[in-house]
Amino acid sequence: MKKTFLFFTLILLTTSCSEHKIQKLVSPGGNIILTLLFNPDKKTAGSPSFSLMSGNKDILLPSTINLMTSKNAEVADYDLIKVERTTVKNSWTNNFGERKDIPDNYNQVKIFLENNDLKINLIIRAYNEGVAFSYEFPQQDGTDSLTIYDENVSYRFASDYLSWSAPLAQAQYKHVPLSKIDKGCERPLVIEIDENNTIALAEAKLVDYARMKFEPDTTERFSIRSRLDGIVRKKLPFQSPWRVVIIGKNAGDLLEKNYLLLNLNDPSAIEDVSWIKPGKALREVTLTTSGAKAAIDFTSSHNMQYVEFDAGWYGPEYNDASDARAVNLDPARSKGPLDMEEVTSYAKSKNIGILLYVNRRALEKQLDELLPIYQRWGIAGIKFGFVQVGSQEVTTWLHEAIRKVASYKMVADVHDEYRPTGYARTYPNWLTQEGIRGDEESPSNSHTLITMFTRMIAGQGDNTICYYNERVDKKMGSHASQLAKAVCIFSPLQFMYWYDKASPSLEKKDGLWGTTNYIGNEPELEFFDKVPTVWDDTKVLYSKIGEYGVIARKKGSDWFIGGINGETARELDINFSFLEPGKKYLAKIYSDDPAVQTRTHVRIDTLEITSESVYRAKLAANNGIALHVFLRAD
Repeated sequence: MKKTFLFFTLILLTTSCSEHKIQKLVSPGGNIILTLLFNPDKKTAGSPSFSLMSGNKDILLPSTINLMTSKNAEVADYDLIKVERTTVKNSWTNNFGERKDIPDNYNQVKIFLENNDLKINLIIRAYNEGVAFSYEFPQQDGTDSLTIYDENVSYRFASDYLSWSAPLAQAQYKHVPLSKIDKGCERPLVIEIDENNTIALAEAKLVDYARMKFEPDTTERFSIRSRLDGIVRKKLPFQSPWRVVIIGKNAGDLLEKNYLLLNLNDPSAIEDVSWIKPGKALREVTLTTSGAKAAIDFTSSHNMQYVEFDAGWYGPEYNDASDARAVNLDPARSKGPLDMEEVTSYAKSKNIGILLYVNRRALEKQLDELLPIYQRWGIAGIKFGFVQVGSQEVTTWLHEAIRKVASYKMVADVHDEYRPTGYARTYPNWLTQEGIRGDEESPSNSHTLITMFTRMIAGQGDNTICYYNERVDKKMGSHASQLAKAVCIFSPLQFMYWYDKASPSLEKKDGLWGTTNYIGNEPELEFFDKVPTVWDDTKVLYSKIGEYGVIARKKGSDWFIGGINGETARELDINFSFLEPGKKYLAKIYSDDPAVQTRTHVRIDTLEITSESVYRAKLAANNGIALHVFLRAD
């Protein structure tokens, strides 16, 4: 049950009361302090600056906020009219996330500014997990719209701290000083302050606005700045997306706190979410009736929920003339035949949902026509291909498309460069998106260990887990680390066996799909069969970006643990103190062992454990480990 308590006070200020131009906002727990300064030596409030502390550590030195708008060259020289302070104590239930029970507690200050041209309100929140701020432009005389040409938030630091920078959502990360981050650096941007403080600069509730990115700020020492990915034109009133600083002890602590981005979005707009089904999906690329039925049979018998028809089912995806309203196979992909009506009927009999891939070219032209057609076919969801990202126009289109898909009770998976900002809280049918350097890019274990504690702070990521493809052995680490990804890389819609087929007779090798293999019957596949895709709780047991990581997630009374190791062999103690005291459990442990005579060389051990147990995991370089912990049946 949702509980909300609201405390409200109003403080009237005048420009002559300079002492009121210094505002402090403290987190509910008292550890985080944001100080906002409005040039107390000047008659007007001027351009606001803010500093941030966590404990006794300076996180941000005085940092400035400037907007370039059509009403004023810069947001500066404003009178500070009044301040409203609010305290909220709240919680909510998330059935589609990394944890079920979400705290949502914050102190807020809303500062009303105006000059002869414009009124603007600055909204700032302090949570125990970090801080967030946004700009609000209310209704006002003399104008009904506003253009924002750019936003410059200059984040100043005490030193040239190391950070994890990537210029594109699917690019490789680099570990570089702040002064060397990419121009157009992706968010979240993880910055290592010291051994006890790591932060992530992020964006939340980006719905109909230009995307924010980062770049070095050459006007200040040890400073970076934000920049909008295009001009914003909006009717009044409106509020900007949230600019967020998540604060943690380390990268794992940031990941555990990433629900802050969800908190900054509106509650679910879908009243009845019972039709939204998280689950595991198998890609079907033979694009034939026989291949589809084999995939449906496999998913039905392996506790999977979806089969997805990938590119080519309605023609060449990059051809603007391809019509997604009917099956019209791309001859480069399949010679067919594919009877969609027969396939959807068979899938329904097996309780399997069918997903359709549609390139954004067709979606942008045909979405309103496609949705009623797909509803008649019995399609469960759409995978958006190669969406455009960045500008206000394409951002608005994408989020409107998600709302339309929801109105037809379909789920969505968005590819390629899009990164989430928490809107899945409002429309939980948006199960996942890419914006990740996933297994299609053959990432090493080391790079996956970067992804786990940088990109995944933003939320769910469609990693397209491989298993039998040759790239696993040649480039990506090990099979046990592939099992671990089903836990470590959160996605309510989790694709398994990305390059693999459900039947040996369907095996093929070509330039479009790479080497494909059939899915065998190796005993460790039971882990994929049993692992959920949404969770009741999440705990990060180890986190060293690029080196090693262990994550434990709970569903019901079961726990699933994934561990991935980088380039150095190591031993890690897995402490089971998070288990319920007094209960006896069994742990099935899946690890790499070259002596095991199967295609995948995965060893399975079973141990009796309790909350007092500690298991020492011995991990070779580029190996992994996966555990399923469940109550022992006495």
